[in-house]
Amino acid sequence: MREAAVELLVALIQNGCVNDGTPDSGGEYRSVETLQEFFGQPGQVFESHPGRQSVVYRIPGRVSGAPSLMLMGHTDVVPASRHGWDHDPFEGLIDDGFVWGRGAVDMLNVTAAMAAAFRPFLSGEKDPLPGDLIYLAVADEEAGGTYGAKWLVENHWDVVACDYQLTEVAYPPITTPDGLAYPVSVAEKGPYWRKLIARGVPGHGSQPHGRENAVVDLGTAIARLAEAPTPVIITEEWQAIVEILGLGPDMSAALLDPDQLDAAIEAIAAIDPEMARIAHALTHLTVSPNVVHGGVKNNVIAEEGHADVDIRALPGQDETTVDDHFRKVLGSELYDRLQFEPIMDYPAGSSPKEGPLWEAVGDGYEQVAGTRRRFPYLISGTTDARFFRTRGVVAYGAGVFDDRMGTGEFASMFHGHNERVSVDSVGLTTDFLATTVERFGVHSVAE
Repeated sequence: MREAAVELLVALIQNGCVNDGTPDSGGEYRSVETLQEFFGQPGQVFESHPGRQSVVYRIPGRVSGAPSLMLMGHTDVVPASRHGWDHDPFEGLIDDGFVWGRGAVDMLNVTAAMAAAFRPFLSGEKDPLPGDLIYLAVADEEAGGTYGAKWLVENHWDVVACDYQLTEVAYPPITTPDGLAYPVSVAEKGPYWRKLIARGVPGHGSQPHGRENAVVDLGTAIARLAEAPTPVIITEEWQAIVEILGLGPDMSAALLDPDQLDAAIEAIAAIDPEMARIAHALTHLTVSPNVVHGGVKNNVIAEEGHADVDIRALPGQDETTVDDHFRKVLGSELYDRLQFEPIMDYPAGSSPKEGPLWEAVGDGYEQVAGTRRRFPYLISGTTDARFFRTRGVVAYGAGVFDDRMGTGEFASMFHGHNERVSVDSVGLTTDFLATTVERFGVHSVAE
């Protein structure tokens, strides 16, 4: 299974299913064809838009009413240019024990490992589980799931329905005073993306005095939002992370105290900036203005400008939290001059840290990694799991990795230069998933 997973990962990278956010991008049909060849069966193919294909394979369970398990991965990747990479991001090169390429970490490694773990069940080499076992490879995760998971859940729930799900994000273990411990992604922040629109009065650029300039208002708003402190929530997942890190009583207390948290994060930043970014994201509403457009010509005072702002809310925060923060930071006068259009609105979601899949994941870690120490983890980004959690599905992300890349470096791989995953990690995750699936079958009827 290990070698098959690595070969499939290379092929998926080479397919270059780049999703730039436009309907005609992605071309995930290429990876659907690759998976059909890998499985030797066509599966059920769904095309939400020309070229935007997802494929489903379902193995009926042997016990009526037993809970079902889905393995879900996406096949699209974000864009990548050759600049800044040591190797062509779409070559799928294996070098120094790593598979290099866009999507190697996000999340083609797990998509391939899931397929390799699933294939023996599909071929009949392994007996069916008590409940249904499903493999789903979806399009369009990187642009919100409109042509992938969201579309399938809304239009074909009878095909993709499940009780439990393994998906992203799988992370390497962290080192604690008591040994290695693995994060299990059980929750994720909610995206409340906003488009800020500023309007002004056009005029000659040589006479700006007293003019209402849309770019000036927009720039002021962006600066205030980027610099202002944001609301803090100490979630159950953050408490679990701090507890298992074993940082000592003073630092642990500071990281769990909203009044001391920011100072503690700055202390961490002096030692490990990447970990400080993670700590900040897992404890704060985050606001990041990332796209700005304004004006039409250098000698014309800007009549309109707009900015796309990436906002991520924690469990316990919602659109009211976002609106209250904007009004407070911008001030009533500027706030009232701007318009705010929702781009994406999804609440944060979480799954319980107990039950047959939680126990099966522990068994998988014990068998493959030699420890069942695991802790619930909160993802700062967004995954397709949110569409299934709203239907009551228990969804986790989990995998096993070797020690060639730490948590901070691994996190920098997502959408970054030189994205890569070790060959051994792909194999370990494949073995882990195979064990977890089998053990889920045991726990699902024992509960």
